Amino acid sequence: FSKTTSKAFWVAWKRKEYMRKIIAFYEDRNFLGRHYECSFDCPNLHSYFRHCNSIRVQSGCWVLYERPNYMGYQYVLTKGEYPDYHHWMGSNSFIGSCRMHGGFQGDSYRMRVYERPNFGGQMMEFMDNCPSMYDQFHYRNIHSCNVMNGYWTFYEHPNYMGRQYFLRPGQYGRFSDWGASCPIVGSMRRMKDF
Repeated sequence: FSKTTSKAFWVAWKRKEYMRKIIAFYEDRNFLGRHYECSFDCPNLHSYFRHCNSIRVQSGCWVLYERPNYMGYQYVLTKGEYPDYHHWMGSNSFIGSCRMHGGFQGDSYRMRVYERPNFGGQMMEFMDNCPSMYDQFHYRNIHSCNVMNGYWTFYEHPNYMGRQYFLRPGQYGRFSDWGASCPIVGSMRRMKDF
């Protein structure tokens, strides 16, 4: 390598390393104890750690699952620090798998929700966050939805609290298609800036 080629190589490598989506799992609270860094989807994290009590998301949007193979409760995390599992609305220290999602390219977010399975009944269209389905629409049972643009998260309770369900563009004919055990949605948020 010439000196110029070598310098260009290192600049490109550092840029690539900086742009990688990275999440770090720590066994103890406040980022202490053994840790494992991940930059890819992982269907079984139990071979790397048994319990996860804090997480640092350096970049990207990550969906964590309580059990291996992308099963169980979901936790949607974006860039930031989560010093204990309560900060990601977890009910325990178990994280079994994770998926990374790239950012949505565009400004147009659009989703239709339906009061009945398979896109039946009354329909409402959303293009923005909704902190309380019931306060705004006297409506909180969503049986199906069609995400046309953007990534969204449903929350079980108002003000973005409770169980979380990550939705990417596509059709969800039943609430079980997005991983829920009942149709109640208390709030919804567009996933931006990750």
